[in-house]
Amino acid sequence: MKRIYNVALMAILLVAATGAMAQTKWTVDKLHSNVKFSVQHMVVSEMEGSFKMFDGTMEHSKADFSDAKINFTVDVASVNTDNERRDGHLKADDFFNAEKYPKMTFVSTSVKSAGQGKYKIAGNLTIRDVTKPVVFDVTHGGVLKTQKGSKAGFKARTTINRFDYNLKWDRATETGGLVVGKEVEIVVNVEMDSAQ
Repeated sequence: MKRIYNVALMAILLVAATGAMAQTKWTVDKLHSNVKFSVQHMVVSEMEGSFKMFDGTMEHSKADFSDAKINFTVDVASVNTDNERRDGHLKADDFFNAEKYPKMTFVSTSVKSAGQGKYKIAGNLTIRDVTKPVVFDVTHGGVLKTQKGSKAGFKARTTINRFDYNLKWDRATETGGLVVGKEVEIVVNVEMDSAQ
């Protein structure tokens, strides 16, 4: 009986060790990734921008990414809308207050399949001193094995209400609409690298 117990215990430990060994960690390839946003401007058009500095990791042991843990950070002072004056306003307290709150962060809480190559990634998004749950709609472009390791591609999209995060600047047009809309679409395109 003791022998059977020892064999069972060894089997459990072996499975646990194998699972730990199978853990895969991915890091963002910043040269082949981007973080963009768009927001309605003057009611009739959209203004687009991006963040030039960001970083992220993903760890998982299951091939379907269902146990993936994702962490992503954006340096808000790197905001770029191709207009220096507007970028300065975005960095100020009316919007991001980049000096006091330099990072925007996302930490995943769950990953669920939404069909072939599609996922719903839920998590907590922090902007300024506000953290709220969001869900990204994600398309997985696939995995490619190279001599230097593996590459994986993902496109993630969500929409937030900027007022929920104290991005509070508000001015109405003559017709009553907002100069800058409330809804902001965030699109993250990432190429990720893994040594495995």
